[in-house]
Amino acid sequence: MGSRNKSASDETIKSPHGIAGLVPAIHGCWLSHRRYPFRAHRHRAILRRSVLPPKIVAGNREGDTVTTFMLIHGAFQGGWIWKPFATRLRAAGHLVFAPSLDGCGERQTQLRPGITNETQAEELAAFLHYEDLNDVVVVGTSSGGMVAAKLAELARDRIERLVFADALALFDGEKIRDIVTRPSPVLTDIATGPKNEAMPARLRENGVPEELVDWAAERFTLHPIGVFYEGVVLPRFWNQTWDATVVFCRRAENPGVAHQRRCADKLNARWHELDTGHYPMLSMPDALMKIVVEG
Repeated sequence: MGSRNKSASDETIKSPHGIAGLVPAIHGCWLSHRRYPFRAHRHRAILRRSVLPPKIVAGNREGDTVTTFMLIHGAFQGGWIWKPFATRLRAAGHLVFAPSLDGCGERQTQLRPGITNETQAEELAAFLHYEDLNDVVVVGTSSGGMVAAKLAELARDRIERLVFADALALFDGEKIRDIVTRPSPVLTDIATGPKNEAMPARLRENGVPEELVDWAAERFTLHPIGVFYEGVVLPRFWNQTWDATVVFCRRAENPGVAHQRRCADKLNARWHELDTGHYPMLSMPDALMKIVVEG
């Protein structure tokens, strides 16, 4: 799966930014995802021509396998939610990308009409193209499962494997509101979501460790409304063959076991269960990592 051993010419260092992945330092300056969420291409192209072959890989311990991961967050979240989990993957030598989707996380100022599951997936597909990423393991959680499915449909030749981690996996034309009917306290013309003051209790109910509760609660943001109320467009995904894994979190209220069993059955996917709530990347990162790495 896109593996290669580290050579003397691979000069990669870890970015201080949690969701940026492994970002090369050019002329002593960090290419910050906060300023350029998907715009480091020109500088990375220069680096590629000088020291790297066309496929980007991360340096790791000699003899280990390197895998490229794309981690896709869910509703009201950003790439930040993967930070403890991504840190573990990077420590094992893997190349990890956990971008915030359009209008989410630190990109909340970009909220506007027209953001949908499809437009978010198109942005990620373009990112895979411009970064020359192949053999990618895509991990989607919650509503990120829908983005993962559309990304796979758009960039099939670049996807090695799919992991649906307590994820929504809608059929063509279905809407989130067909599956998740719990009302959102905040609803505007362009976004919806919970009230931040309610998040600490929700995180605790879902097994998130106390030391992460306040850190996570203050980072939840509203989500583009089109993702909830517009039907997904997946004309090909469910009729194709995928190497897939479904991870069901037993203590999560949604999406529920029936919805996730449907996904596993349709994809003939491997089935795993974790005894935790809806945020396994925070509550059981080591167990989730084992599943994600091994499939």
